[in-house]
Amino acid sequence: MENASKALLMAAGVLIGILILSLAVFLFANFGAASAEAHKQNEENQIEQFNVQFTAYQGRTDITIHDIVTVANLAKSTNQSFGLTEQTENNYYITVSAKKTTSGNKSKMETFSSKELDNLVKSDLHNLVDRDDGNGNSYKGLPTYSCNVTINSNTRRVSEVNFTRND
Repeated sequence: MENASKALLMAAGVLIGILILSLAVFLFANFGAASAEAHKQNEENQIEQFNVQFTAYQGRTDITIHDIVTVANLAKSTNQSFGLTEQTENNYYITVSAKKTTSGNKSKMETFSSKELDNLVKSDLHNLVDRDDGNGNSYKGLPTYSCNVTINSNTRRVSEVNFTRND
């Protein structure tokens, strides 16, 4: 009888040990999944914060050459921070282009020097256009541009920012 009760106690101990190990494995797997989800959410937030710097211009029609220069400089510094010199299908390189500027179509503006960007600004400053303030008053103002942003489907980051002059 004494051996049988010891055998039952040992069996109970083994079952409790198996339950504890099963619980530990379950918790480890559950916490691992939660950690992976938190990491994925953090990565998504970082991508969104990165993209919003460029997508803030999407759909706007009141963009001036100063905004375009700002975007070109931001793209240039971003490309340099990643050590990129050209765009491929799977990298974070950003190109900036402007169509119908007062000095012609411009592409790869992210590679322009400060002097080249200054010349673009000067060109627009010398080609002011007539504007209406909505109250029947007219004034001279800078040409305005619209923006279209393209997001790379592989990296989910902005890959192209295209500006087109409003006529």
